[in-house]
Amino acid sequence: MLETGLSHTSSVVVSDANTAIALGSGDMPVLATPAMLALMENAAMLAVAAELPEGSTTVGGQISSSHLAPSPVGAEVRARATLEKIDGRKLYFNVIALQGDKVIGEGTHLRFIVDRERFMVKL
Repeated sequence: MLETGLSHTSSVVVSDANTAIALGSGDMPVLATPAMLALMENAAMLAVAAELPEGSTTVGGQISSSHLAPSPVGAEVRARATLEKIDGRKLYFNVIALQGDKVIGEGTHLRFIVDRERFMVKL
């Protein structure tokens, strides 16, 4: 059942493939902001995936987050998303990224519930 409070934590180890250099968002060998945001989106998607109607999924609509501290290659970063509000097809999440106990990013994320087939037909 889709209800507020649903939460999921996703994690990644920073590698050369997800650094700012590799993704083109900067020129330092640290976790790229787009990679941190993708991890937050992944956590939100997985927080509700098992509770959606058959044939449905969620797509990202908006994300707003700080990126407060760098994470070097080899560091484990976790992102936790918690469903805070449901408004029809709109799902609002609080998201936070952590390296150990240190908050490295936090913000909000909006996802929309969509029917997979109808969504793909729009392409």
